[in-house]
Amino acid sequence: MSRRSLLAGGAVAGMGVAGLGVVGSGAPAYAEGNVGAASVGFHGPRQAGIAEDPPAHASFVAFTLAKGTDRTALGRMLRLLSDDASRLTRGVSALGDTDGTLAVLPARLTVTFGFGPGLYRAAGLPSPVADLPSFRIDRLQDRWSGGDLLLQICADDPLTVAHCQRMMIKDGRPFGTVRWVQQGFRRSPGVQAPEHTQRNVLGQLDGTANPRGAEIEPAVWNPDGSTTLVVRRIRAEIEAWDKLSVADKENAAGRRMATGAPLSGVNEHDEPDFAAMDEHGLPAMPDFSHVTRARTGDPRQKILRRPYNYDGVPDARGIPDAGLIFASYQRDVVEQYLPIQRRLAEKDLLNEWITPIGSAVFAVPPGCAEGGWIGERLLG
Repeated sequence: MSRRSLLAGGAVAGMGVAGLGVVGSGAPAYAEGNVGAASVGFHGPRQAGIAEDPPAHASFVAFTLAKGTDRTALGRMLRLLSDDASRLTRGVSALGDTDGTLAVLPARLTVTFGFGPGLYRAAGLPSPVADLPSFRIDRLQDRWSGGDLLLQICADDPLTVAHCQRMMIKDGRPFGTVRWVQQGFRRSPGVQAPEHTQRNVLGQLDGTANPRGAEIEPAVWNPDGSTTLVVRRIRAEIEAWDKLSVADKENAAGRRMATGAPLSGVNEHDEPDFAAMDEHGLPAMPDFSHVTRARTGDPRQKILRRPYNYDGVPDARGIPDAGLIFASYQRDVVEQYLPIQRRLAEKDLLNEWITPIGSAVFAVPPGCAEGGWIGERLLG
């Protein structure tokens, strides 16, 4: 069979679909029931990509809006990006996608939209969020901070994430420029049970104290289906951390490295006892430990941590570029996130081995109905 006849389409009609193994849903037949075929609905009163079990891979893409972008232009942009997200999360290629075969495995793809203060200014509206105040532990870099629009793209397959990122950036290009991209990872599907607490690059279980079940509702969601997102890029000073003994690491964290149990308990999800004493008559939970500084007794004041690790290219000396993309969802940044962060910045011993180098805050609007678009209630 000649290349000319293939390009002319004569043979494609007879063999293309069978050769690719494509079924009516848009997913390859061999993928039915497996990780690649799994999907998360885009439409609904709340955006996806928040309360679900986090997929293994993520890309956080922040945009700076072009000068002169107004409310009408924002509406056009968000209609286009919402349509892209709706299609791609179903395993259907975006309009104008010439590489649609890369879209057929959604692998639990979610695209979550966040609006920064600059987007509200462009729309002529008051912003419900503002940049965080400075903390003495911060060493923030512009290349990891700020942003007018955020797209949090998550899936269990890195190629799915990469293709979605490419489509969304391409269609967002007429309206702004990419400010920064942060890509992260967690454990791959099947390595541990879905409800596992992930480990960060320092070896700690990260997210044990997250709100769960009914606690998520009052901690994360506003009545209209909106929430807020804080993204902090936290560099891990791994070379210094590696010099510590396991006991020193546990004292800094307030939890056992192996099990995640609080130093006053036995199992990961035991409630820390901050009045307990150890065999030497000292507090079992040190006052300077991360767990002690981050604790809150009111479930409504909890935050939902949804972090991803990052691991970049080591420098010429072999020093790793690694750390955490700390993503925190909460109903209200001022009421929930800031009190915790102030306590951590003041007296968390773990600050000796971590350095915040990026910071951004976004309002996360409600979801949309089928045929609608994110931000419709705000800008429509």
